[in-house]
Amino acid sequence: MGYEYELLHAFAKKIGVQLEIIVAKDMDQIFDLLNKNEVDIIAANLTVTKERLELVNFTEPLLYTRQVLIQRKPKGWEKMKRDDVDKLVVRNTLDLSGKKIHVRKGSSFYSRLISLSEEIGEKIEIIESPGENNTELLINKVATGEIDYTIADENVAMINQTYYPNLDIETPISFPQKIAWAVRKKSPQLNKALDDWITNESGSIITQVAYKKYFKESKKLRHLAVNNNFYEANRISEYDEMIKVYSKKIDWDWRLLASMIFQESGFSATAQSWAGAYGLMQLMPETGSRYGLDTTAGGAEGNIVAGTNYILDLDKYWQNKIPDKPERIKFILGSYNVGLGHVIDARNISPKYGKNPNIWFDNVDFMILQKSNPLIYNDSIVKCGYCRGQETYIYVREILNRYEFYKKRLPENSPPTLVAN
Repeated sequence: MGYEYELLHAFAKKIGVQLEIIVAKDMDQIFDLLNKNEVDIIAANLTVTKERLELVNFTEPLLYTRQVLIQRKPKGWEKMKRDDVDKLVVRNTLDLSGKKIHVRKGSSFYSRLISLSEEIGEKIEIIESPGENNTELLINKVATGEIDYTIADENVAMINQTYYPNLDIETPISFPQKIAWAVRKKSPQLNKALDDWITNESGSIITQVAYKKYFKESKKLRHLAVNNNFYEANRISEYDEMIKVYSKKIDWDWRLLASMIFQESGFSATAQSWAGAYGLMQLMPETGSRYGLDTTAGGAEGNIVAGTNYILDLDKYWQNKIPDKPERIKFILGSYNVGLGHVIDARNISPKYGKNPNIWFDNVDFMILQKSNPLIYNDSIVKCGYCRGQETYIYVREILNRYEFYKKRLPENSPPTLVAN
């Protein structure tokens, strides 16, 4: 997934070739891979610089970005006018004097803050973060109140703001820079084809949809919640009876499956996620087709059938590795959310960091959290690379917390009470 991936896929389709992706584990080697003919295009959120222009040619820009200050909006910002918010956050770089800003020392943000401090003639307190604290981890720390400020490229900041709407990313600290793809200097035809395509597609439906999907649409997780009057009606949702039937197939308490379905879709049979998942159990089209389901037209029951079949397959995988059923359910939930490969990675690397590979909470889920850390996702043990592990970390906990809530409100075999509207 990703903005550049979707544009690359559209370009490959346009010229009639198969897109092959190679994930670079060492960004210092990407130009060598290109110039040794091991890849044809570098698509890695690259800024165009004089130094890089000596090594490669760049396409027309995909985006323009700049470095921006990441800070929290004031409390109650949802009900405030824009001007009132502006008065309570840093809008002028002169106001950075004396502020503590956390960045990695080796990053371009560090050098920019050094220059900015000289430009404004005031001291900015630059806090050097350890190398394992990448930009997204620092942004998360701002969102959760652990630190007050960091710096990021604006396009990265925009993506993260869709997860953390309490972030303010509107104060620039640098001039705009071009983000483009790189090709070999000996590939003028490919360079021209890409330039023509980018120019023609600029502002097209393809680019607009992809831009909105990744940089604008909210990806915030659904928080612990329930239908306010479900317990009065002795039911959780209108799909309770269906959920009870198919929960038996996977040997789960129906209230656990109900909690999972709520987490996925809020019991909306027509729900569609920003990533393209559909229905009650939010199945991606590829997953649905594996179980004979057209996700866009399968209906509520078909979606639950396919979703529970997928759970069965995950259970078969984990059965011998995690024999304790309550513990195994956590691994199944995590795998359903982020993909089996990422959970296998987190489990495999757990012993290296003193974690138990057979325990989810504070062990494997801790390593899932670390899979957005380059130190972890670039480790040779890790086969599936980066993932935003925080979502999975929260996902499993919220489902199980809500399940406990459901158990307190409804007995396992409670018959529904019909209530007139």
